[in-house]
Amino acid sequence: MIKKNFALIGAAGYIADRHMKAIKDTGNVLVTALDKNDSVGKIDNYFPEADFFTEIERFDRHIDKLKRTSLSIDYMSICTPNYLHDSHIRFGLKHGADTICEKPLVLNPWNVDGLSEVENKTGKKVFNILQLRLHPSIIALRNKILNGPKDKIYNIDLTYITARGHWYFASWKAQDEKSGGIPTNIGIHFFDMLIWIFGDVQKNTVNILEPKRAAGFLELKNAKVRWYLSVDYDVIPDAIKEKGKRTYRVLSIDNESFEFSEGFTDLHTISYQKILNNEGFGLDSARPSIELAYQIRNNKPIGLTGDYHPFALKPVEYHPFYKKPI
Repeated sequence: MIKKNFALIGAAGYIADRHMKAIKDTGNVLVTALDKNDSVGKIDNYFPEADFFTEIERFDRHIDKLKRTSLSIDYMSICTPNYLHDSHIRFGLKHGADTICEKPLVLNPWNVDGLSEVENKTGKKVFNILQLRLHPSIIALRNKILNGPKDKIYNIDLTYITARGHWYFASWKAQDEKSGGIPTNIGIHFFDMLIWIFGDVQKNTVNILEPKRAAGFLELKNAKVRWYLSVDYDVIPDAIKEKGKRTYRVLSIDNESFEFSEGFTDLHTISYQKILNNEGFGLDSARPSIELAYQIRNNKPIGLTGDYHPFALKPVEYHPFYKKPI
């Protein structure tokens, strides 16, 4: 197979490591990378010969030069903060590269429309990393649901807590206009998974929407979902803390726990293999969860009324260093 040439924007981010590994594991080459931060020594683990830039103007010029050589860029991977995805995807498309972007693809539904127009103009494609759709256990669950009773409504509790320290609230991740807030930043891949398995959104209620947590209730075509997302270590069950873990991920379906904590190691590599085979997830796949996360972000929380997730009752501490609850 002919090696494909990759460029990467956002090389210093923690997720970039998985993308570099995926590029290497699929037998391709990272030619050049960009990040405004120069703490990118991890590139040496994969592609020490890759050219690196901290200024997009010089990176742009370099990409343009490569287009006139045998090293022209086939794919551009995007691992930057959420609010920059739209711009950086456009950058890749306009340079004649198919783009591979981390989730969330973009923050707003109309950004998807804009990218579709650029796709049509350039003839290049946008691919989103939706790795939960490639998890063997989740594929098996979807097949089970699809082969089950067509009119059955499943009762689901989704609980996802991924503890973050104080740094989180001083970073772009805690700024809703840059990250999309908790529902988008840590929840969008779960919303995509639920819609993919249980069907389109029929009703969307938000109980809590705060910088540190969010909770709500969804009615999907084949499911009623109480969901809770948080970055608060304090609400992780003690049994999990005693194991030294800072993440708690549980999906309960009709009071039965569905386990998918393991099996994430190679999902980015599998995602890249699918994309290289033209089987990746494009704009149409990404749209439903983007629309849902946008609606949640702009809904007015109704508080603890109706059918809400039991974790919503857990208290949240306020940190005096910040002007709003964290």
